[in-house]
Amino acid sequence: MIGRREFMTGLLLSPLLADAANADPAAKAFLEKIYAAYKGKSSKGVSLDSDAKMRSYFEPSLAALMIKDRKAAAKSGDVGALDGDPFVNGQDWEIAGPVDVSVEDITPDRAKATAKFTNIKMPQTVLYDLVKLKDGWRIADITWPENPKDAQTLRGLYKK
Repeated sequence: MIGRREFMTGLLLSPLLADAANADPAAKAFLEKIYAAYKGKSSKGVSLDSDAKMRSYFEPSLAALMIKDRKAAAKSGDVGALDGDPFVNGQDWEIAGPVDVSVEDITPDRAKATAKFTNIKMPQTVLYDLVKLKDGWRIADITWPENPKDAQTLRGLYKK
């Protein structure tokens, strides 16, 4: 028999569980499609070598920062602010196992997501802020929480 305490705990937790269960499946599919490009030994990952590709993954203001930085770096022969792959938090990858993607809706057009995977035998966690645009979900920011006190964000790379 369920006691009063168990009933109240369930009642308090049910909205949290409902939010996770009701998360927009398109947001999760968006991230799962990205990570599918990284699986296997001969995977090519996601190329961010054109303005159109940047805009297909990132929301407009972040894409504009990234495009501007990439073009300035190419002009001067330097490496841009982003010197690795933002989806794997490094320059190389070997993701052999599953990528666990979880999404939590914040509002109908905003979500937080987490991708957990093992890259070159090291556990990785990548956090996403997502925004839903008329063309679908886009990344508003990425956080790489290797050291929580010093967590870096993609947007933060371009503000330095």
